[in-house]
Amino acid sequence: MSYTAEHDPLCYPGTTVLKNKLDIRSQSDLDEYELAVFLTRADEDWPTGQLDYEHYKALHHHLFQDVYEWAGKRRTIRIGKNGNWFCYPDYIDQEMDRVFGVLSDKNHLIGLSVDEFAKAAAHVLAEINAVHPFREGNGRTQLALLSILAEHAGFPFDDDKLDRDRVIQAMVDSFSGNEAPLSDLIRDIVSP
Repeated sequence: MSYTAEHDPLCYPGTTVLKNKLDIRSQSDLDEYELAVFLTRADEDWPTGQLDYEHYKALHHHLFQDVYEWAGKRRTIRIGKNGNWFCYPDYIDQEMDRVFGVLSDKNHLIGLSVDEFAKAAAHVLAEINAVHPFREGNGRTQLALLSILAEHAGFPFDDDKLDRDRVIQAMVDSFSGNEAPLSDLIRDIVSP
């Protein structure tokens, strides 16, 4: 599914293919390379940090550093999907600081029951998804954050329960204000 974007200097002229370190001009070839590199990086230790916005940007950089020069940097253009526009670039930093401030105030969701954790984590992910701070790789970075939050809260993270279609639909639903499917998905992923 392609993003809708205003003129994007990160794309090769006349295409929606993002400029990348290997100069891959085919979207399907780029998708394949990006997935292979993502899976490799996801098996490595996550970067350490304070579970704040800077740490979140470090996660994105870790996952996509082999693909994009701008890995870990916020986007600078308007983007949307399926007619839904994400946060204006001018407000990304303040919104992400706000979301991570709330997460910090909630002790990074430590000490909650599985149901409480799932509901609170769903809200955090829904808010980050609405901001969509990066040009590409938002969903995968959100799931990386979820795995770290689950680990810190003492819950397992069963990535075998990550069905791509279910994840995408839960995120779409959360964008429309219905966080229940995302909360149910998270509960399934982190239930002991």
